Formats: sequence, structure tokens, C-alpha cells
Amino acid sequence: MRRVSGMSSPRALLLGALCAAIPACKVGPNYTSPEVKMNPGWLSPTGQSPQAANSAWWESFGDPTLTTLIDEAYKNNLALRAAGLRVIEARAARGIAVGKFYPQLQEIYGGIRNNRQSAASPAAGEDLNFADASIGLQASWELDFWGKFRRGIEAADAELLATVADYDSVLVSLVADIATNYVLARSLEERISFAKANVVLQEETLRLTQIRFKAGKVSELDVTTASSLLSNTQALIPQLEDGLRQATLAIGVLLGRTPSDLEKELAPAAGHHRTIPDPPAQIATGVPADLLRRRPDIRAAERIAAAECARIGVAKADLYPSISITGATGFASSNYEGVRSPDLSDLFKSSSFTGFIGLQVNWPVLNYGRITNNIRLQDARFERAATAYLQTVLAASADVESGLSAFLKARERANSLAMSVASLQRSVDLSLIQYRAGAVDFIRVNNAQTELVTAQDTQVVARAAVALGAIQSYRALGGGWEIRQNAEFVDPATVDRMRARTNWGDLLAPTTPDQPTAPTQPTQPQTPWFMRPGVAG
Repeated sequence: MRRVSGMSSPRALLLGALCAAIPACKVGPNYTSPEVKMNPGWLSPTGQSPQAANSAWWESFGDPTLTTLIDEAYKNNLALRAAGLRVIEARAARGIAVGKFYPQLQEIYGGIRNNRQSAASPAAGEDLNFADASIGLQASWELDFWGKFRRGIEAADAELLATVADYDSVLVSLVADIATNYVLARSLEERISFAKANVVLQEETLRLTQIRFKAGKVSELDVTTASSLLSNTQALIPQLEDGLRQATLAIGVLLGRTPSDLEKELAPAAGHHRTIPDPPAQIATGVPADLLRRRPDIRAAERIAAAECARIGVAKADLYPSISITGATGFASSNYEGVRSPDLSDLFKSSSFTGFIGLQVNWPVLNYGRITNNIRLQDARFERAATAYLQTVLAASADVESGLSAFLKARERANSLAMSVASLQRSVDLSLIQYRAGAVDFIRVNNAQTELVTAQDTQVVARAAVALGAIQSYRALGGGWEIRQNAEFVDPATVDRMRARTNWGDLLAPTTPDQPTAPTQPTQPQTPWFMRPGVAG
């Protein structure tokens, strides 16, 4: 039987080995983080500490209930779970990018083909029908001479770290949102409590005016005025109770629950009361440059810029020829009469072995206009991403200053209102004593009680504003994401469901001790365990 084969060239083998051994370059720019100008310190001169910002800042409020709610939200929040799944997606996408660095075409082929020759001038008695059979393996490997695939891996690495930073950003917002709604709920509870206490006081005042009216000592005007004041105060309670319900529902959503009663979860811990948690006297802020490491949105923006920079190299690689090693090996046979020992059963005999290896060069020289414009496109995208990074840094600095200002000014206002409430409480007591004695008319009593209701409510709102200002500052500082530590980005139940459907290999690994909690530098982040060589490809 005649063997159908390609001819292996020793020169081709040698050339392929030399090509693989040549140190490959990487076209395109190497990424450097855009230069950022930061103030040496914050503009607000007081109310802050130069110490590094507290990662678990909510603990400084000294409210165990708040801490418990944040722990539960971290475990069950659905938006955070979705952000974690985006990290898993990015891991898989990086595996695809790594895989392109290795032989891109790898396939087993095989089949039987029936053929028929032309009958124009057949030889006498010749059978025009014959069959071919073949089976084997073929592969093609585009060598990464110009760094196209390595730049692609760089982009995938950066995008993966960007999704991790996005996860951290969601976690920062989640912690701050829980604290915000908790403070609002506690402030509404206090406002309701004050309103109900004032209702009791005003009911006593109304009874007093009714007694004095029946005794003929005052006119009916005192009675109607007292009744109107009582009704207005009572009208505040349903409005405040609705606000409390809305805040409670918001907390439930953040906890990953359907609308339900959270009375048990919101109950104060032993030794605590239903009051607004007291923020710390000072906020540890660190220096402005710390934002580049702490703020997840800054880290995400910086990594997106790095990914776009790497894509410039991917686009530039198309300007140069792509060089591939191609080859195939297998067995082939035929029952064509012109072939020696024509028999398909000879397929797996040594004489039927066939194979070839060679180099293939592809250089799209006529597409330079399209390739060049694609490079320009990627360069513009990188510049836009770098600008967005600078804008994110600028906005982050302003966020911190805004939060610190809100915290400081709200604290000053709350202190003044506390003295005002104390004075008005004394005024109400004195006016009632004098009214009973007939020394003053009811207008003095009405005005004092009206002002007390307003001042007490305003003071609670101001105290809440102090706590909310502190929360706003901590959110702006990027605190809270550190609580994830070495944990996986999705919960164990979700991991089990995904593993039951799909072989995830090492991409859904259990907690790994050397997984970092955060990159130490925005331009040179530590390599997480799921990005190290051999994990995905």
C-alpha cells in the first residue's frame, strides 16, 4: 500500500525550535499609573486623627446591634453576592486569556470519505468508486513573538483586580448603608418617643385649661388653642412611624430578606437603649494619599486604565506578522486501485503513518489602515480611562472633605440645640406653674410647648446628622471592605450549587491562607492565589 503523508522537514523543526527559544518582545506601552497630586493633609483642621483609618469603623460607635446587622448583611446581601459572582466570571475570563498563550488549535480528526473518479476516459474495467480513511491529531500554535497574548493576559489580570475592587466598593456601600438606615431608624424611634411624651404633657395641659375654663377663670380660646397644639403633635406620630417602617424595610433588603418584622434584630443589646449611637469624638483619617490604596473605586479605576493600556499592545501586535507552528500526525489509507495494497483495513499499519510540521506566516499588510485605527481607538480608550481615574481620585478627596465638614458642623449644631432644649424644657415647667397661679396667660404656655416640640425633634435630627456625617466620612475613606479578609467572594452555599453544575477546578477554591486582602500599591498589586501560574489556563 502507498502511504499518503506530508514530508517532515528537519529545517522546519530546527527553525521552529529557534523561534520558540528567541526571547519574545512585547509591543505597546508598559503601564505606569497616572501621576496624582494629593494634598499633604485634609483641609478640615479638627475632628480627625492622623492615624490610619479604622477598617471596622462601626465598632467605634459602641453599638452591638449595629455590628450584628453588618455581620448579617455581609453574609446574606444579594447585591454583594452578585458582585462576588462577577469576580468569579473575571477569573474564568482570565483563564481564557491564559489559554490563548498555548497552542490555539488542538483537534482530533478522523473519517471515511467515499469518492468517484471522472468517467471521461476510464480504463477498461476500472472501478470509478473508491474510499479514503484517516485518523489523527493536528495542532496550530501561534507564537507570541510580539506579546499579543501576554498583553491580553495583562489586561485580564487588571480586569480581574478591577472586579475585586468593585466587590470591595459594594461592600463599603453596604456597610455604610446599613449604618445609615440604622441611625435613621434609631433617630425616628427617639423622635416618636419625644412626640409621645409631648402628647402626654399636652393632654395634661388641655385638661388643665378645661378645668380652668369650667371654673370661669379663662376663656374658651385657651381650650381650643391647647386642643390644636395637641392635635398637631399627635399628627407627627404617624408620619414618623411611617418613616421608621421605611427605614426598617431598607435594612431588611440590605440583610437579604423579604419584607419582615425586624423587631428582634433591632432590639438593643443588654445595657443599651433605643438611642442614636454616639460616633467617636475624632475620626481617624490617615493622610490623603492613603485613599489610593483604601478606596476601592480608585483601585478599580486604576486597574481599568491598566487593562486599556495592555490592549494597546494587543492592537499593535497586529502590525507585525503572526508566526505559527502547524503540524499533524496520524494514519491514512485508501482502497483506490492505484494505491499499493488497497485496503481500508491497513489504516493502522505502520506504512499508513503520515504527518507533517511546518511554519506558517500571516502578515495582513493590506489591512494597515484598519489596524492603525484600532490602535488609535485603544489609545484613546486608555487616555479616557486614565482621565476617569484622576477624576475618581479628585472626587474621593472631595467626598472625605464633605463628610468631615458635615460631621464637624452637625456636632456644633447638636451641642447648641442641646442647650436650647434644656432651656425650653425649663420654660415649659415655669410657664405651667405660672399659668396655674394665673400669673401668665395661656399664650406663654402654648408658645413654650410648641417650641419644645420643635426643638426636641430638631435636636434628634441634629444628633443623627452627627452620626451620619461620621458614616459619610468613613464611606468616603473607603473603610469596611477589609472584613472580607481571606474569605471567598461567594458564600459556601453558592459555591456548592455551582460545583454541582460545573467543574470549576481551582477557580472556586476554599479559603487560601496566602490570598491578600488588598493590593499594597495601586500600580503593583499583590498577585492573588487565583491569578498565579498554573491555577487557570
